[in-house]
Amino acid sequence: MSELPVSAVLPEVLAALKQAPQVLLAAPTGAGKSTWLPLRLLQQGDIAGRIIMLEPRRLAARNVAQRLAEQLGEEPGATVGYRMRADSRVGPATRLEVVTEGILTRMLQQDPMLDGVGLVILDEFHERSLQADLALALLLDVQQGLRDDLRLLIMSATLDNARLSARLPAAPLIVSEGRSFPVERRYASLPAQLPFDEAIAREVAQLLREESGSLLLFLPGVGEIERVKNQLAQRVGSDIELCPLYGALPLAAQRRAILPAPPGKRKVVLATNIAETSLTIDGIRLVVDSALERSARFDARSGITRLQTQRISQASMTQRAGRAGRLAPGICLHLIGREQAERAAAQSEPEILQSDLSALWLDLLQWGCHDAAQLNWIDAPPAPALLAAQTLLRMLGALGENDQLTAQGRAMAKLGSEPRLAALLTAAHDRDAQATAARLAAILEEPPRQGSRNLLDHLFTPHTGWQQRARQLQKRLNVAGGHPDAALAPMLLAQAFPDRLARRRGESGRYQLAGGPGAMLDHEDGLTRHEWLIAPQLLQGDAQTEARILLALPVDIHTLQRDYPGLVRSETDIEWDEAKATLRAWQRDKIGVLALKSQPLAKPDVDVLHPAMLRWIREKGLEVLNWTPEAQQLRLRLQCAAQWLPEEKWPAMDDEALLATLESWLLPEMRSVRDMKGLRQVSLVGALLHLLTWSQRQRLDSALPTHYTVPTGSRLPIRYDSEKPPALAVRLQEMFGEAQNPTIAEGRVALVLELLSPAQRPLQITRDLAAFWQGAYPQVQKEMKGRYPKHAWPDDPASALPTRRTKKYAAPQ
Repeated sequence: MSELPVSAVLPEVLAALKQAPQVLLAAPTGAGKSTWLPLRLLQQGDIAGRIIMLEPRRLAARNVAQRLAEQLGEEPGATVGYRMRADSRVGPATRLEVVTEGILTRMLQQDPMLDGVGLVILDEFHERSLQADLALALLLDVQQGLRDDLRLLIMSATLDNARLSARLPAAPLIVSEGRSFPVERRYASLPAQLPFDEAIAREVAQLLREESGSLLLFLPGVGEIERVKNQLAQRVGSDIELCPLYGALPLAAQRRAILPAPPGKRKVVLATNIAETSLTIDGIRLVVDSALERSARFDARSGITRLQTQRISQASMTQRAGRAGRLAPGICLHLIGREQAERAAAQSEPEILQSDLSALWLDLLQWGCHDAAQLNWIDAPPAPALLAAQTLLRMLGALGENDQLTAQGRAMAKLGSEPRLAALLTAAHDRDAQATAARLAAILEEPPRQGSRNLLDHLFTPHTGWQQRARQLQKRLNVAGGHPDAALAPMLLAQAFPDRLARRRGESGRYQLAGGPGAMLDHEDGLTRHEWLIAPQLLQGDAQTEARILLALPVDIHTLQRDYPGLVRSETDIEWDEAKATLRAWQRDKIGVLALKSQPLAKPDVDVLHPAMLRWIREKGLEVLNWTPEAQQLRLRLQCAAQWLPEEKWPAMDDEALLATLESWLLPEMRSVRDMKGLRQVSLVGALLHLLTWSQRQRLDSALPTHYTVPTGSRLPIRYDSEKPPALAVRLQEMFGEAQNPTIAEGRVALVLELLSPAQRPLQITRDLAAFWQGAYPQVQKEMKGRYPKHAWPDDPASALPTRRTKKYAAPQ
């Protein structure tokens, strides 16, 4: 193994780790960075303590640990071990642990000092998994505040060196050559007239006929893998083994895909992007790349994750092509035109920019961080996703006043599960309930890909993986025993998924979720006969307007109300009555947006009415308010102030911010409002001023006035605009004697002058008055002098006296 390319930079890596707290290593596929280097660091690196290596994928973590252990003549669990969700092989002699699935985050939360650990390796960091980004942020925090002796090695085949180096300017960057054979890269667009699966199968079968060796086929998802496999089974001979490879497969099936083909046979491995890195699949000489991947994107507004099929990045194409050159010269066929491939994004988008961040926010709060900006991120978590995370955690009871962790939240955080599943587990208070919750959580962590969508049908299935995981979760709860009880399932799930309670509406198979969005089942599904469901697993497809229900549980709503009374809240709603052209108030018992009981209110108390009106405004939008020209101009002035006077903390004026702060600015002006007429009479000018301090009001009036007084004494309105410079419409004669455009914003912004004729018609628009006097004015003078002979048209307007009168009355103003 010593001839592996990374061995050439081993001395440089060892020296860098002695001198720098963070080291960056860029090493292409096949260099040996994952399966050779960690052992040398363990043996020669003078590391004071264990080495922890984070792998982003479970299959890769097992495979890497197995390869490392084999080099020592051991099985995993001795010197080299691994830990991941529901599977752990470590022992007292373990000095190198390969971990994944948030295990490193749990280790940090339980022991921020990482006692006994000398080096943490973040492998395949270019994948930019959410857990890897979080781990890096927490580890940097540990290094800065607790462990200046802890070393951090960030490794990848395609490091985004510029971004990492900008965040870690003191970290040495070491580049290793790869060891790979030449790969011929071909490009071909699929014929549009053929179905996707058939077209790919034809290309694969053709390549297998022309070339020797086994083949690795990259497809976007499990559905495509199964369909293309069926197509290939009709096109290839018995000497070809078809092996799927994706994360949810049983371990034995995954190992079958990785191991060499039996003697006299070739293998076609149909894989998702799980096979891009960290896996050596024996015998692969050919790669067919669909150039597509399935990406999960979280919609912060609906709270539902949707799957999006998209083109992969150029970095991923390079990674996929590299799999063909690991063992011999190879061929990679990219099923995309060369020009399209060259236009693809250079790098894949990091998970942190497109994921549900509720688990991340719970981890940050447990860490003691209440502002994500306090940590050092490669890409900062997006604010909308963080707000959605806080909303969800409040709904689950994890956050209390000032968004601090409650006792419930602290119990959820300690479990290390996704927040909803943690809420499910902590909602159980006796052994049967805990056994039921643990079983439900195990199923939802690894949901079935086939079979019934009724969750109850899986609750008692003898599934080894679910049973093992349920026991592990019960152990975390410090309980054992008990029996799953189907009658307890709705109440437990409702505490983790209250927004996923669903009521049938109209057509069979269509449901309304308590959180607002719609959801659907196949109309033939047996679950559709139930009016109420709770749907913990939803998926928003590429082109669907409504989410698909993947797993659901029938609910007796009256029993659920009895068992979990806190689910229902009494609320006053406001609705527009078209017939009477006014607002009407209703008292409703609701679960989310789903009303269980309604009754009209004749004269509700303002303490109830006004919050309901604010909710109605948030639903309908700010346009229901009476935006007079004065109010619109004030809002624009404040938007301009934020842009031109940024040193002052001006309140945000966008729709989202104003709707979020209605209680601060609109409510104080609603004292006598009881109906739509009263709401339309509210002065929005006075309302918006509630958002300003006294000094801000003074500065706004001084720096961004509503009017400007020209030399003649005329006080003229300034017109502000969100996209154009501020403008002043003024008769040309009133600007005589002025050398340049007047300014506002404390001299930072010049007014655009709309120079008018004596009849108030536009003559010229200028941002440079001096240039106008010298350039275009003589032509204007020539045209206007005959039309308006009674008005002054001096030859030297820059030195003439301004006037708003005709020649007969012209005098110094």
